[in-house]
Amino acid sequence: MTTTTTTPPKKTLVQKYGGSSVADVDRLRAVAGLVRQRHREGHAVCVVVSAMGKTTDQLLALASQVAKHPPRRELDMLLSTGERSSAALLAMALHEQGIDAISFTGSQAGIITNATHAGARVLEVRPYRVQDELAQGRVVVLAGFQGVSYAKEITTLGRGGSDTTAVALAAALDADCEIYSDVDGVWTSDPRVVPAATKLDALTHEEMQELAAAGAKVLNAQAVQFAKAKGIAVYALKTPHGGVDDAGTGTVVRKDAPPPVGGVRGVAHRARLYVLEAESITTTPLLLRHLDEHHIDSGQLVGFHKGVQCLVPPEDAHNFDRVCALLPPGVVRVDDVGAVSLVGQGILSDRRVVLGALDLLAERGVCVLGLSTSSFRVTFLVPPGDAVATVARVLHQRFVPQAREEPGAAPG
Repeated sequence: MTTTTTTPPKKTLVQKYGGSSVADVDRLRAVAGLVRQRHREGHAVCVVVSAMGKTTDQLLALASQVAKHPPRRELDMLLSTGERSSAALLAMALHEQGIDAISFTGSQAGIITNATHAGARVLEVRPYRVQDELAQGRVVVLAGFQGVSYAKEITTLGRGGSDTTAVALAAALDADCEIYSDVDGVWTSDPRVVPAATKLDALTHEEMQELAAAGAKVLNAQAVQFAKAKGIAVYALKTPHGGVDDAGTGTVVRKDAPPPVGGVRGVAHRARLYVLEAESITTTPLLLRHLDEHHIDSGQLVGFHKGVQCLVPPEDAHNFDRVCALLPPGVVRVDDVGAVSLVGQGILSDRRVVLGALDLLAERGVCVLGLSTSSFRVTFLVPPGDAVATVARVLHQRFVPQAREEPGAAPG
C-alpha cells in the first residue's frame, strides 16, 4: 500500500507596503514580484498598501486650493482614493506576473470604524470577502488607511493608518504580520538625527507604542495598540530590492522581549508640539470638550500647579488655526515646545535615570520646561526646533548602552 503525504498550507501572511515602497511603477512591479514569491511558497497572502509616494500630501494641497477649511468628511472621500489607486495598480501588476489577485477598499474588506473622520479607530473587522478570495487561491490587495463606519460613511485612520489596517486584518485572520518600509526595523533612535543609533532585534508592544507616540515613525501607535490587544507579533522589515532574502533582519514587536540594560530601550523626539493650556483645573473640561468637538487628538496632557497643558503633534492638528480662534474662556494657546523621550521597560524603577538625565541636561545648559512620565516613558519638554536633536543625541549617548557617539558630531 502506497502512502502519500501532503504538505499542509502555510499560514496566512499579511504584508503592508508603505508609500515609498510603491512610489512609482517600477517599485510597484518589484513589490508584485515579492508578493508572487511568497504566494508561490504556499502562503495565502493579503497585501495592504499605502498611497503612492507623496500622493496624500498632493491631495491635501489640492483640497487647500479649493477650500480654506475642507470638511473632514469630504477630505476622507478624497484621501481614500490614494490607497485605492495603489491597490488596483498592484493587483494589475500581479495579474501581469501570472498571479490571480483582487483589490478591495477598506469597506469591501470589512474594516469597521467609528464615525470620526480623518482619525477614525477600528472597532472590528469582518473579513468574510477576504477569506473567500484567499480560499480561492487569490492574493487580496487591500487599500490601507481607510474603513467604513456603521452609518456607511467612508473614514480614514489618520497618518500611518495603513499599519493599523494590516495589524487589524492580521488579527482577524490569525495571520503573521509584516510591515515593510524603507527602514530596516526599529532603531534606538532616528539614525538621521542620532548617527550612533543601532537597530533593535526585539521590543515589547508597550515600548513600541510609547516610542511611536513620542515621535518614532516606523510603526503607527494605534496599530501597535491593536497588536497588543490581539497578541499579534509584528515584524518591521525593510522593503527588499533584491528579492525576499534581501529584507534584512528587521525587528519583531511582541508580547515579551528581554528588558533593556539600564532600563532605556530607545530615545524618541518631536521637534515641535503645539500647546493649549487650561488656566485652571476647572477649565480643563472646556479644553478637552473643545478638542473633541473639533476632532483634535487630545495628545499628551501635562498638569501643573494651576491647570493642564495639552501637547498636540502638528500632524494631528487639522485646522488648528481655526480651533485656536474659537477657544473657550480660560483656555489659551501658549508657546510651542519640543519633546525628547526615554522609553523602556521599568524605566521608573530606578530613579537614577530621571536624576541622571536632569543633571546631564543642566550641565549642558538645556532649559527643561517640563517633565512627564508613564510606566514606560520619561519625557523632557525643551525649547522647540533644532536644539531638540542635540538633546536627543546627548541623552542617547548617556542612556543607551550600545550607543557610541562619533567624536565631534554636528548638532542638529
